[in-house]
Amino acid sequence: MNIHKPVIRDVNIIRYVQPFREGGSLPALVDADDGFSYVIKFRGAGQGKKALIAELIGGELARFLGLRMPEMVFAELDESFGRTEPDEEIQDLLKFSIGRNLGIHFLNGAITFDANVDVIAEEEASKIVWLDALLMNVDRTPRNTNMLIWHKELWLIDHGASLYFHHSWDNWEEQAIKPFIQIKDHVLLKNASKVRRIDEEYKALFTEEHIRNILAVIPDEWLLQEGSDVTPDESRAVYVEFLMRRIMHSETFINQIEHERESRI
Repeated sequence: MNIHKPVIRDVNIIRYVQPFREGGSLPALVDADDGFSYVIKFRGAGQGKKALIAELIGGELARFLGLRMPEMVFAELDESFGRTEPDEEIQDLLKFSIGRNLGIHFLNGAITFDANVDVIAEEEASKIVWLDALLMNVDRTPRNTNMLIWHKELWLIDHGASLYFHHSWDNWEEQAIKPFIQIKDHVLLKNASKVRRIDEEYKALFTEEHIRNILAVIPDEWLLQEGSDVTPDESRAVYVEFLMRRIMHSETFINQIEHERESRI
């Protein structure tokens, strides 16, 4: 089996096009020096660098598992952008986001997934529900699906609300083996009839080396914790151990998924 080794390209932001006001952290559409447009998640936004870490881990795990995820890039923001922005809120955001941010390739013409209209196969739904239960992703609900239909295919976006244990770090060992209560609100839950088989398939794919390779591409500067002497490598080790423990105890969230599905029938 090939070892998954993510390659994240570096680009420079050359034009700030517009903010996405529906996003609480004011992501924005930008043009970069490689000729493409990206949706930028800013390091200076509300959840800060933790959201970027969760986005990168979730996106690369989705790609590793064969789900569609737009390319992610490291997007460098120059200090000059904040000087010319008339909106004070955006100006402050840009000022605190100078340096390396995370960009997601803009899928031009994509539309938001609508569970009442769009059809998704039970196997694909089961894969997505499994991954979101693993990552404890609270943000894949009917109100905010964070999925797009592009060229008649389903694409995942925005994993920034995943891995919420890292906002406190105090009880990550306990969180790693807990059920994920919010799975009951997952937009694809009713279609996820094959999660047990998917669990068997995916657990065989996951190794510590795969996860370490994903963590290795996260910039050290994102992993530094204010007021803490924990090193970036020590932080990486916690993420790896958290994910390995959740996979080892996946029966907990598989049982929960099946229970929630049965209660809806």
